Amino acid sequence: MKVKPGEKFSEVIRLTPEDASAFALAARDHNPIHHDAEAAARSRYQRLIASGTQTTARLMALTATHFSKLGDMVGLEFSVKFHRPVYADDTILLEWEVLSVEESLYLKGEVVDLRGRVSNSNNEKVVSATGRVLVMEKT
Repeated sequence: MKVKPGEKFSEVIRLTPEDASAFALAARDHNPIHHDAEAAARSRYQRLIASGTQTTARLMALTATHFSKLGDMVGLEFSVKFHRPVYADDTILLEWEVLSVEESLYLKGEVVDLRGRVSNSNNEKVVSATGRVLVMEKT
């Protein structure tokens, strides 16, 4: 496996209002600022925004996609902070950096500590995150 501190991985996602609405509704987030353009226009954001569950799900999924190429992977913990809205028609960059890796004999794998970030198309930080995952040899 050999996950290395300093390792970085990322993904660019082009959001659409239709995708943002569908994700919010699938997550049972019926807040109209995710799928009602008129309601969103009256809100502090003045246009549709993506649900926080969409942004965080995609950020966490990126760790699974990346580390599952190396071995079996499970998330242990994640924490997120929202800094700005993610507009439903924006392109966002999701990024993770490996901060540390510790071998765990008890868990039979590597415990990986991560720092994450989501940036909008203006390169503004919209979400920051920390995470811890376990990466094990494929069985």
